Amino acid sequence: MRLGNTNKLRSGFLGIWERFVANVRLRRTVVLLVVIFVLYEMRELLSLILLTFIFTFLVISLTNFIRKYVKIPAPLIVSAVYLLLIGSLYLGVTIYLPKLFYQTESMVKYVMNFYQKPSFDGNEILRYVNNYISTSTIVSQMKNGVTILFKYVTSIGSMGVTFLLSLFLSFFFTIEKKRMFSFSRSFLTGPYDWFFKDIYFFAEKFVNTFGVVIETQFIIAIVNTTLTTICLAVMQMPQLFSLSLLIFLMSLIPVAGVIISAIPMGIIGYSVGGLNYVFYIVIMLLVVHSLESYVLNPKLMSNKTELPIFYTFVVLFVAEKFFGVWGLIVGIPIFTFLLDILGVKPIKRKKATLGKIKNKLSHKE
Repeated sequence: MRLGNTNKLRSGFLGIWERFVANVRLRRTVVLLVVIFVLYEMRELLSLILLTFIFTFLVISLTNFIRKYVKIPAPLIVSAVYLLLIGSLYLGVTIYLPKLFYQTESMVKYVMNFYQKPSFDGNEILRYVNNYISTSTIVSQMKNGVTILFKYVTSIGSMGVTFLLSLFLSFFFTIEKKRMFSFSRSFLTGPYDWFFKDIYFFAEKFVNTFGVVIETQFIIAIVNTTLTTICLAVMQMPQLFSLSLLIFLMSLIPVAGVIISAIPMGIIGYSVGGLNYVFYIVIMLLVVHSLESYVLNPKLMSNKTELPIFYTFVVLFVAEKFFGVWGLIVGIPIFTFLLDILGVKPIKRKKATLGKIKNKLSHKE
C-alpha cells in the first residue's frame, strides 16, 4: 500500500515537472528570476561582471570590424588592442593623470570664484539673479558636493583594481573566443539542457540589446567629445583635457549628460569671455546635440527602442538607486533589455530591415 502511494506521488511529481518543463513561458520566467537572484547575491561583483562584458563586447566588435577589411588572425588583433590599451593606461597614469588633477583643481577654483566673486560688469539680469539666489547657500551646497566627490575619489583604488581585473578577464575570453564558445555550447546538451537553453535565450537578447546600446553610446560619446573639444580649443578654453574627459563621461549618460556637462562649461566660459562665450557654448551644444539626435541616432540607434525623455530620466533615477553611479550608464541598456524580454516595442534588427528592402525590390522587379 505504501509502495503504491509512493509511486503515485512520484508519478504526480514527474507529471508536474514535465508540465513545468513544457510550459516555456513559465519556465523562462523562473529561470530569469533565478538569474536575477544569483546576480543580486553577487552584487559586490556586479561592477566586475559589467566591465568584463563591456570590454569583451567592444573588443570582439572591433576585431570583427577590422577582419572585414584586413584578413589578420583574431588573436593577433586582440593582442595588439590590449597592448595598445595597456600602453595608453601607462601614459595616462604617468603623464596625463597629474595634468588631469591640476586642471580639475583649476576648474573647481573657476567655479568657486564665479560664485564667490562674480564679475557682473553692470549687467542687471545677473545682479537680479545674484540677489534672488543666496551665494552662501550655493557655496555650502558646493562644499557638500566636494565632500561627496571626495568619498567617490577614495573608492578609485578599488575601482582601479576592478578595472584591471575586468581587463584581464576580458583578454582571456577574447583571445580564446572559439574555445570558449565551443565549451559553452556543451552545456546545451544533457538532461538539464532546457535550463541552459533558457539562459542562452536571455544571454542572446542581452547581447543584442545591452551590448549594442553600450557600443552605440561609446561611439556617440567619442564623436561628441571630439567635436566639442575641437570647438572648445578654437575658443581657447582653459582646462581642455579635464573638460574633454568630463564631456566623454557625461556623453555616456543619455539626455542628462548634456545638461550636467553644460554647467561647468558655461561657468568657465563666462569666466573667460563673459556672456558671449556662454552664448557660443549653448549654440555649440545645441548643434552637437542636433547632430547626435538627427544624424548619429538614426544611423547607430536603429537597434534600440527609443524612449521618451520622461522615461529616460525616470530610468536613470531608479538605476542610480540600484547600481549607484554605474546606473547612469547601464540603466537605459538594462531597461531596453527588459522591454525586449517583455515584448514591448521589440528591438528592430538590421537584418530584418534589410530583408524587407530586398523583398520590396524583388516584388518591383
